[in-house]
Amino acid sequence: MSERISFQSICLSNISAGELRAKYSASGDRILRYYIDFRHLELGLHKELSAPEISILQNKVDTLMAQWDAKYQTHLEKKELAAGKEMAEELSNEAELQRSRLRNTLGHTLSIDDTVDWDVLKEHSDFKSEPFAKMWHSKTANIPAAPAPPKITLFQKITGKSKKLSADYDRLLNSHYEEIRRIEREIEEENTAAYEEWKAERDEWNRKEEIRRQDFLKAQQQTNTKVDELKKAWREGHPTAVEEHASIVLEASDHDEIVPKTWDILYDSESKTLLVEYSLPTPDDLPTTKTVRFIKSTGELKETHISAKDKKELYDDLCFQICLRTIHELFEADSHNHLEKIVFNGQAEYIDRSKGQTVQSTIISVMTGKAAFSAINLAEVEPRACFKSLKGVSAASLVGLSPIAPIMKLNKEDKRFIDAQDIVLSDDGATNLAAMNWEEFEHLVRDIFDREFAARGGEVKVTQSSSDGGVDAIGFDPDPISGGKVVIQAKRYTKTVGVNAVRDLYGTTLNEGAIKGILVTTSDFGPDAHKFASDKPLTLMTGSHLLHLLEKHGINAKIDLRAAREELGLRS
Repeated sequence: MSERISFQSICLSNISAGELRAKYSASGDRILRYYIDFRHLELGLHKELSAPEISILQNKVDTLMAQWDAKYQTHLEKKELAAGKEMAEELSNEAELQRSRLRNTLGHTLSIDDTVDWDVLKEHSDFKSEPFAKMWHSKTANIPAAPAPPKITLFQKITGKSKKLSADYDRLLNSHYEEIRRIEREIEEENTAAYEEWKAERDEWNRKEEIRRQDFLKAQQQTNTKVDELKKAWREGHPTAVEEHASIVLEASDHDEIVPKTWDILYDSESKTLLVEYSLPTPDDLPTTKTVRFIKSTGELKETHISAKDKKELYDDLCFQICLRTIHELFEADSHNHLEKIVFNGQAEYIDRSKGQTVQSTIISVMTGKAAFSAINLAEVEPRACFKSLKGVSAASLVGLSPIAPIMKLNKEDKRFIDAQDIVLSDDGATNLAAMNWEEFEHLVRDIFDREFAARGGEVKVTQSSSDGGVDAIGFDPDPISGGKVVIQAKRYTKTVGVNAVRDLYGTTLNEGAIKGILVTTSDFGPDAHKFASDKPLTLMTGSHLLHLLEKHGINAKIDLRAAREELGLRS
């Protein structure tokens, strides 16, 4: 049958067509009717069409496809509407759920034990050994086939030639066996030599793996020793250890993502007072979406927002809860009673529209003693009322970000400064900066910048490493026009530095009130990092820049990232 049926649809992939069939007359000499069936896989439809003529059947097929296309279009519109409504509902629920979490900021922490689990801070991971990947495979001998025995005829037997033929074959067979033995000896010698070479490679690999394992265990032990030392110093009440312990407590607090979780801490051991300057979110950070509707005609999602009154109440309530929660967590974690008083200064960073500049102001401040605060039933308090009962200071409404005079200010005489170390590099320039001890690298960076600043009568100080500040050194340039405070951070990296490190430097530069931030690395920066820093008072110094600066001051060194990764036991 040569006749054919064609069909077109806006969704051909969903159309399944059966074979064109024909019903013949009893005599078989003519076709009575044509048949074909179609299925629409997406809509779940099935239709068998028939007609006495192909042209009529084709018209029926075209009509069916048009009908199904119209139904499919309606089906798509319904799906899109349902999906749009579902997305709108999800967005509405998500915003309400986040506001609910914010309203429970204080209550969330009351069921959590905030004391520091020192063991969690330690490194417990197992060393992951890389097995020697090259497998040993011995070669096998390619043995030639044995020669076929001669076919001895009756005539050769009668004439006595069969003996000579048999003797010749025996010699040929012996020669064949001798050749096999020679080939097997050669293969055995090759396999022995190849195995010894493979075994030497494997042993060298295992030797390097053992070195990596020992280095890993050594680094792990050093990390864990530092945790033990910090724990001991904290128990003994060393001020820097008390500050570090407080930072660990605040870092472990799982606030909602809109809470910046940045702070400055200062501890006075004589009065046992901990001063915390904590960054608060701004009103613009709040989830204000109330409902989301899907507009069928445009396919857009339209938001409605909570009222200005509700936004004000939510923001004020959140800030007071953050304050009370922070104080609660610090006092609860103070199991060795180093804290008798806590001063909390809540700060908001925002753009002053009158000047178009980013400013940071204290908007709430409170000081409370441990005994008085511990007597409060935080599960039942109204946060603002509790804050006021502690004689906290704030504007009538926080949403305006009105600055207030804090009860106590952070001492600007930076107590993080520690004595610098003199780092001596080998005279032959063979020191690989990328493989240096990270503390030594930070002191080297301080030293080279100190030489730069000294030319202008300035100086550079190294700061105590801590999890909250992220500052490795502070430079002071006395120039009355271009000078000021400069934040310097050193990153001894063997891989490209991402934008997060640059973003952290910018935040630290703002928090320190510095005029500039400098990030020095042994590697390089990614394109996102350069893009972020392009319009900000930040300088990104790559490994090449650092080598030039060292050379300027008569210091020779090198940077070999691949060798450093191998020496430090890092993957390439």
